[in-house]
Amino acid sequence: MIKIEHIGIAVKNIEEGLKIWEDIFGLRTEKITQVKSRNVKIALIDAGGAKIELLEPTGEKSPIAKFLKKRGEGLHHICFETKDIETTVATLKKKGIMLIDKSPRPGAFSKKIVFLHPSSSQGVLIELCEK
Repeated sequence: MIKIEHIGIAVKNIEEGLKIWEDIFGLRTEKITQVKSRNVKIALIDAGGAKIELLEPTGEKSPIAKFLKKRGEGLHHICFETKDIETTVATLKKKGIMLIDKSPRPGAFSKKIVFLHPSSSQGVLIELCEK
């Protein structure tokens, strides 16, 4: 792992969420995009090295919509950057870490991503990414 790349926060409405991060904390939004395959809209906010990633569902089939119904708005996941995601995944599998994704897949902002199952990390959803 290189560093914390971003912290994902599930929100009902990105525009409302941005008011908090920009207006109150003075942070700057870098990008807003949509990942149609996952039914999610994402805002990436510069937080001085690590990023804040706001996640808004764009459909009922979105994993974020399911998360919001179950838990409400708040911390969704922590993402660590890795230099070689395939090697990292192979190492984690050998150590018995459960993965949600069987192998890395395309994520937002041209990154390869994979999610670890929260049962392998004390209830915290962990994402790994490679730029």
